[in-house]
Amino acid sequence: MTEIDQQHDVKGAVRAAVKSGTDVHQQIKEITLKALTARQLDMENIKSVTETVINGINEGMTSHGEHSKEVFMQAATALDDALAIAAEASTLAIEEAASKVAEYSEHDFNDAIKDLQDREGVFLDTLEKVAKGSNQVVADIVNDFIAHSRQSGTAVGEQTLIALEALKDLPRISKDIIISSTVATTSTLAQIASGILLGIAESLQPSHSKK
Repeated sequence: MTEIDQQHDVKGAVRAAVKSGTDVHQQIKEITLKALTARQLDMENIKSVTETVINGINEGMTSHGEHSKEVFMQAATALDDALAIAAEASTLAIEEAASKVAEYSEHDFNDAIKDLQDREGVFLDTLEKVAKGSNQVVADIVNDFIAHSRQSGTAVGEQTLIALEALKDLPRISKDIIISSTVATTSTLAQIASGILLGIAESLQPSHSKK
């Protein structure tokens, strides 16, 4: 399956979940986590999945009328929660890599940490972009959510703060090691994170849906 086909499938699944109005939070969270684990957990993948899910939410909201705000809140917080779980997985990957500092450079860690810092912005900026292309009712709902989130914070933002606190000593740990671009890179960290996220996602599945 090509990346375009995958995005189409994800958007369609999200749209259907939102239209259904049933267990929207759980459905969107599961769809997002599955999409994130389909590729390595790097910023390109995170941005792509975030945009695809938000577009699916936007398309699915057209049939809800007066319940649109409630449905959107369930869907948006589900995406936020999934991104927070992904941030936790990335943090665990960096911590795992930190135990093998001889294989990583300070540059690798700094890039990975910067990616973490950018995730709340990706979430809110993508919402803002989609809102601009929505009808007025949806745009108002989305913009209210964005304003509230910028003031009160998001799940992914909170997880990022926890991560940065946990990782604050990493530059000191890795400062004196030999930089090697051939042994390990941020791509390797993204692969580690993807594996960790898959494990977390599977553990969160309801028991009846586990294989």
